[in-house]
Amino acid sequence: MKRIAVATCSDLEIDVDTPQTLAALRSAGLETDFCVWDDPSVDWNSYDLTVVRSTWDYATRRNEFLSWARSVPRLLNPYEVIEYSTDKHYLHDVELRGHRIISSSFCDVGMTPAFPEGDFVVKPCVGAGSIGADRFSPSEHERATAHVASLHEQGRDVLIQPYIDAIDTLGERALIFIDGELSHAMTKGAMLNVAPDARDMIFRREQMSLADPEPDAVELANDVLSSVGFSDLLYARVDLVKAQQGWSLMELELVEPSLFITYKPEAADLLATAVLKRLS
Repeated sequence: MKRIAVATCSDLEIDVDTPQTLAALRSAGLETDFCVWDDPSVDWNSYDLTVVRSTWDYATRRNEFLSWARSVPRLLNPYEVIEYSTDKHYLHDVELRGHRIISSSFCDVGMTPAFPEGDFVVKPCVGAGSIGADRFSPSEHERATAHVASLHEQGRDVLIQPYIDAIDTLGERALIFIDGELSHAMTKGAMLNVAPDARDMIFRREQMSLADPEPDAVELANDVLSSVGFSDLLYARVDLVKAQQGWSLMELELVEPSLFITYKPEAADLLATAVLKRLS
């Protein structure tokens, strides 16, 4: 029997998709263990495949996470994808390839921030979910500057983007791909309209709902994945927003994205089938 490790973080209950994911893998005849990525007692070489899932505590220690990923044989998604997509500087690369992104400026450690007109968002370039991200109004440049300084003190580069008003009405569109094919889509409601300490798991779940994916959104997502060479991954999530010029990329989630399997249970079986395919 093939052995699979599902990599997570020390908060083992953090991902509500876990029970269905593990059940689908085991039903497919795979011996599956739930393993904490930075647990030194885990022998990753003993597994036929390691699937990265809820490793959501890596953001403040990316170098350690990359070192781990580089050391794990037979890792999915593979190291090259993890290295590329764990730092949002990749948005500049996507834009250079001719794709629409949310207008983005980077304020790396040691730089002085410049803020766009209107409401805007400040977030760490390496982050998970909305942790470390905040929304600011045009009258809050002082508070925003302090937030940038706080992130810089932690050694974290910063991404500054205009706030897209359509998020308050249409939300974000999250397109989930499994084995290179669109599985389902989600609408993500506005996350930054409440204080950071109010964005708990219950609040986040309340902001989510299944969506009928718009053809032009799917086209953009496929084009971006193909352009960066990641069109045939085990899993991928492409987060888009509807800006004035059309659907635009907000983030590529290719490392440990929520796949929202509890909203689309059959996606767990698709994932298990895709794992089997990669083992054959």
